[in-house]
This record gives sequence, C-alpha cells and structure tokens, in this order.
Amino acid sequence: MRWLHSPAAEVWIKFLLALVGLGLAFAAALFSTVSRDSGNLWATVILASVSLILAALVGLVTVPYLARRVAVERLRESFDFDVTRIGVVYVLVTLVIGIAALNTGNNLLYIVVAVMLAAILVSGLVSAEVLRNLELDVRLPKHVFAGRAVQGLIVLRNPRRFLPSFSIRVLPARKEKKKLVKWAWEPTTFVFPSDRPAQQPWVRLPDRRLRRLALAPSPPGIFQDIAYFPYLPARSQSSADLELRFERRGRYREDSFGVATRFPFAFLTKTRHVALQREIVVYPPVEPTDEFYEILPLISGELESFVRGRGSDLHRIREYMPEDSARHVDWKASAKSGSLKVREFSREDERRLRLVFDNPARGLVSSQSYERAVNLAASLAWHFSTQDVEVSYFIPGCAPGSDLHKFLEQLAIIEPQAETRAALTEAAQLRDVLGISAGDHTDQYEANPYEAEQYNVVLTARAPESLRAALRDSCHFVFVVEEGKTNSAGKTGPETSIR
Repeated sequence: MRWLHSPAAEVWIKFLLALVGLGLAFAAALFSTVSRDSGNLWATVILASVSLILAALVGLVTVPYLARRVAVERLRESFDFDVTRIGVVYVLVTLVIGIAALNTGNNLLYIVVAVMLAAILVSGLVSAEVLRNLELDVRLPKHVFAGRAVQGLIVLRNPRRFLPSFSIRVLPARKEKKKLVKWAWEPTTFVFPSDRPAQQPWVRLPDRRLRRLALAPSPPGIFQDIAYFPYLPARSQSSADLELRFERRGRYREDSFGVATRFPFAFLTKTRHVALQREIVVYPPVEPTDEFYEILPLISGELESFVRGRGSDLHRIREYMPEDSARHVDWKASAKSGSLKVREFSREDERRLRLVFDNPARGLVSSQSYERAVNLAASLAWHFSTQDVEVSYFIPGCAPGSDLHKFLEQLAIIEPQAETRAALTEAAQLRDVLGISAGDHTDQYEANPYEAEQYNVVLTARAPESLRAALRDSCHFVFVVEEGKTNSAGKTGPETSIR
C-alpha cells in the first residue's frame, strides 16, 4: 500500500490510464469506420467524436505530465562530454585508417576501423554507467575565517549492488557567466495626451512596458580543487578531505557539483551534474593587526578605569584625579580637607563591554579603510570573548545580542549603507543603544542624565565634533578616516583613528 502513494506509482497509474484512453479511442475509431460502411450516419458521427475527445484528453492531460517527468529525470541524469587530447588523436588515427580502407578495399582495415569505432561507443556507454546512481555529500565546517585553511569533507556513495566505479573525480560544476541585466514586462497605464493633467486625460488604458532590471551577481564558488577516488566498490562509500582557503570575507555558494570520469579509455571526460546546494559564510580575519595592538591597551585601560567605581560598597575616599567623574566627588570630605576628594567604590567582578560597529554610508570611506574597520571589529570581538568580560555586540540595522558567531556572521556579509534614509534610521538606532538622545542636530549626540551600565567601543566614520564630550566617560570611539586625512578632534580623549 505504501508503493501506491509513491511518485513512481503515480507515474505508472498515469501511463496505464493513457494506454486505456488511447485504446478506447482506437476502438471507437474502428467502430466508426464499421458504422460508416454499414450506412449508419449518426453512429459514425458519435463514435468518431468520442474517439477524438478521448485522444484529446490523453494528449492534454497525461502526455504533458509524463513529458515533464521524463524531462526531470533526464535533467537529473544529465551528462557533459569533453573530448580529451587522447580522444582527438584516437579519432584522427581512426579517420586515417578509414580513408586507407576506402582507398584499398582491404577487409582487414575495415575490421580495424569497426573495432576502433566500437571502442569509442563502449567508452561512452561504460563511463555513463560508472557515473550513474552515484550519491554525493559535501560537508563543510561551520565556522570559517578568511585567511585560514580549513578542511572540507566529500563523501561519495555507490549504492549499486554489483557494479563498482573507477577513476571518479568530484569537481565544482562549471558556472556560466550570467547576465547581470535582464528585461521584464511591468504593468503601466497609457495616457493620451501626455501633456494634460493627470486627473483629466482623454484616454486612459492599461498597458505594459519593458523595463531593464539589474541583477545582483551570484556569490563566488566554494571549491577550486578536485577530489579523486580511484576505486569505489559496490555498496560502499569513500571520503576525501579537501583543503579550503578563502582570502576574503563574504558568502560563498555552490548550486551543483560534477562527478566526472575518463574510464575506461580516457577518450573523453564525461561529467554528471549533481544538484547539491551548499553555502558557507566566511568570517573576517581575527588575527591581531597593527591597529589592534595600538587600540587594545587604550581600551583595556579605559575599561578598568570605567568599572573601578561601578560597585555599591564604599571602598575609600581619595584625592581627586583628572580622569575621575565629578559625580563621585565627596563634597563634605572636600570641605573638611580643603581639596577635592572622591569616593571610590569596590569594583564588581562583572565587567560589561559593548562593541558597536556604526556602519558608514557608501562613499564615506574607501573600501580599504572599510575592510580594515570590519577586520578590527572582528579582532576586538574575538579577543574580548576570551577575556573575563561580558561582551555584547550591535550593528545598526541588526538586532543586538551577545552571540559572538552571529556578530561575526553579520560582519562577514555587511556592506556600506546605500541610502541616506537608511543611514539616518541607523543613526537613531545607534543613539538608542548608547543611551543617548538627539541634540540640536540630527547627527549630534548628548548623554542622558543616568549613568551607563557598560562601556562602549564604537567604530564609526562620523565626524568627531558631532559627538558630545559627555559620551567619552562611557565610550571609546575608533574613527575610520581616509588615508592622508587627520582626525580633527586629535587624540585628547578616549578615541583613536584608523586609516
């Protein structure tokens, strides 16, 4: 009973119904001929009509369905042929011997030509049978970083009972260059005359126009090398390691793979395409750079200074230092001693750090500076995730969170903002996350009265003067500037610049 619900059973039922329908149509046609010979006009008309109706129903309902199924199966088992250099030489030799046989009429040469042509035919049939029904599985690592070599696994199975496979290669399918532009029809309205007001046309008719659409380029492929399996017995599987290395961050994808062989005579390379989609997201590199070693000591020192007085238990009263906040001044102790005194609280064990990547608008910085900023954000995130720090991450336009790999995945596919409205929206999100409110201008920030609970490291390409000085008690700004330009705010506060 389970077989009746399978796709194969549906195909066979459709095929049998088509045979029954065609048989009834043929019988009706025969009886209409008999009725015509006997002079029965109405029976002839009725039987001929029934025959035509049955044949039309079979042709419109069953034949297209069976044709689609056959096309799908043929596509699934599609093969490509590439003639090798050995095959070209072999064909030329066969032609030379064939011409000699025609000129001389020697039967032995005819036999030799027939054997050589039969070898070509046998090579095509055997290679197709060797590749048929092979099952492919490609396993990729979950976390991949740009510039690091990782191992992928290719598993090839031979489910056949008796026939083994020889000299199998697994390779990425050849990708045809797709056009990045296509034309599509879209609905519009025909208005006549065009110079009249929009609400008072003489003629208004629905119309269609041809529009040019730009397509996004497809992601690059995953594999560049091949995996080779010299022998695969029947009812067995074999695996091969494949080294993968990606120089750039981003999304990589393969929509299909090829299983190829030159067995048995290497006259041609026959490739069977296997529809198998695999996608991998390559994180930015997290190896420390010169900018990382320059910024890390500053951030670590400012974080220690920020959390020093974050506790609730009074630790001591000491002399005021220039980096201390005015809210910690003990006015009674200062009045008694005649100098400013501040209260220092016992530090809580929990240290909180938020890493914010303020994605700049397109064209604001060069692509090289943008990539360095992305790599620096990834390096800082990776470093602080290994420290005794509770780290959270945020990119305007994305949901904030504390998952390191999700943040790295966002950095892997991030691109500069293209629209000004989107950039303004993300600026509002950045203000909300940092606990700040809009000042007199859209891009100018001022601090909220309450004290922030965590320290923020913000990578941004905004102008330093658009950020109020009150933010510097709880933020370290890393400004992304162009090569040859200087930071107008200098290095007087908790901020650094990368070029």
